[in-house]
Amino acid sequence: MASDGYGSPKASWKDSDDATAKQEVGVWPLDEHNVKLLDNVHPRGWQNPCRGADFVYDLIAIGGGAAGLVSAKQSARRGARSALIESHLAGGDCLNVGCVPSKALLRCARAVHERSRSSFGLPAADVAIDFAKVMERMRRLRAKIAPVDSFEGTVAAGADMYVGRARFTGAHELEVGGQVLRFKKAVICTGGRAMVPDKFVPGLKEAPYHTNATLFNLSSLPPRLLIVGAGPIGCEMAQAFARFGSKVTIVDMLPQILGPEDPEAASVLQESLLRDGVKIIVGARVERVEHTPAAGADAWPTIKVFAKVGESTETLECEVLLIAAGRVPNVEGIGLEAAGVKYHPSRGIEIDDQLHTSNPDILAIGDCCDKPQARFTHMSGTMAGMAVQNALFDGEGLPVNAPSCKLSDVIVPRCTYTEPEVASVGLNAASAKAAGIEVDEYRSTLEHNDRCILEESPQGGYSRIFCRKGTEEIVGGVIVSEHAGEMLAEITLAIQNKIGLSSLARTVHPYPTMGEVVQQAALNFNRANWKRFNSS
Repeated sequence: MASDGYGSPKASWKDSDDATAKQEVGVWPLDEHNVKLLDNVHPRGWQNPCRGADFVYDLIAIGGGAAGLVSAKQSARRGARSALIESHLAGGDCLNVGCVPSKALLRCARAVHERSRSSFGLPAADVAIDFAKVMERMRRLRAKIAPVDSFEGTVAAGADMYVGRARFTGAHELEVGGQVLRFKKAVICTGGRAMVPDKFVPGLKEAPYHTNATLFNLSSLPPRLLIVGAGPIGCEMAQAFARFGSKVTIVDMLPQILGPEDPEAASVLQESLLRDGVKIIVGARVERVEHTPAAGADAWPTIKVFAKVGESTETLECEVLLIAAGRVPNVEGIGLEAAGVKYHPSRGIEIDDQLHTSNPDILAIGDCCDKPQARFTHMSGTMAGMAVQNALFDGEGLPVNAPSCKLSDVIVPRCTYTEPEVASVGLNAASAKAAGIEVDEYRSTLEHNDRCILEESPQGGYSRIFCRKGTEEIVGGVIVSEHAGEMLAEITLAIQNKIGLSSLARTVHPYPTMGEVVQQAALNFNRANWKRFNSS
């Protein structure tokens, strides 16, 4: 893909034949904020090191997202000769086209929603949204965060920084930018990309659709936004754009939004999205896409999506079509065969519990792996620390009481940052039943939570904690509330460290906080097991 040297798009990514490179779209527009971003994450004229043919790295990380950054920096700080290779933008999806820009938009959407309410005893504001300013704020804040992930930051930590597409040429060597680099250990951190079903949906390949890789380059608010996929990305962006003023529709083939999440949580969120004006169509299959190109530079295209719902077909029109129907790993074109690394194109690289691939000297972490729990930004950093420990120190030398370096021992929380947030960890009622595990449920709602009442938070929030039947061993939890992601850590800590539910009940929580909903759920365990006083 051609660019001006700073990563701005000069051609559609669809012109590329490289599957991994297809979504490597430049950031746009090239205002002062995006220039600052690019100066950090893909500086113009960067010169790769030249170490010589006899030099051998102790560890090379391939991919400059969270996983690669932590792998390269931590190994360098612990004395290893390490390097990081990035072909596009350091910081990966999270900084550039994922967590950071999406949460910036969600914050503005929440502000818009609060201004439109009249229940605070103030007149409801007639909110006029300057979408260009919303996106400019996002770019400014993204650029502010970027130095942490910068090329210079990696070098300052003691690691070499290479720009270019890496390709393994053997079990202990790879090529980047015309140089052959030798290594003792390597960590593959190539991430993933949006799954686009253009081979199965006629007309989609030719349509001007968006994924998360391009959505944040928008500078004008689309009158109508159609989102294919009702997972976390789809729901978050649906709520944000609806509150900004777009007419939003979500289409998903599953029977509920948020897929495998707790059905009650999905129902509460669905009601919130409906109140925001989002149209939700579940149990639907996209059959084909048609489009009429934009008539001019400032005009929108018209896109028609034909979705089969039951026995009927709905015709849905929009100006912007967002594909958020899942992710696929970036495993093509990096020479995994030459390195002796087994992988599957759709599932990812095969790894064991210590993150090793079929080549014992090459590990893999993050979105490119075949383990679903690896596909969170917060897990990428955790796995990177595990990978450095397992690759260079064979798991030895850990501090006392440090967590295991086995993936199966890590408890992974997750959160969808809508309003209300949906945060969960471990098992819920449905997944426990599917796993053949009997559980007891302890529940508390936010209906009578004083902080929630004073904040006039959306109704329907709750905490559900699941324990192995007949015990206080916590195996999972779900919180639906404002700031649910902030509250979930208490349950995650308890599961990870085998803290019983009664201990959460006895932990003093500040009043008034929404976090008391966790304690109240735990108190229901104590109440069920109190010794009764016999007054006779």
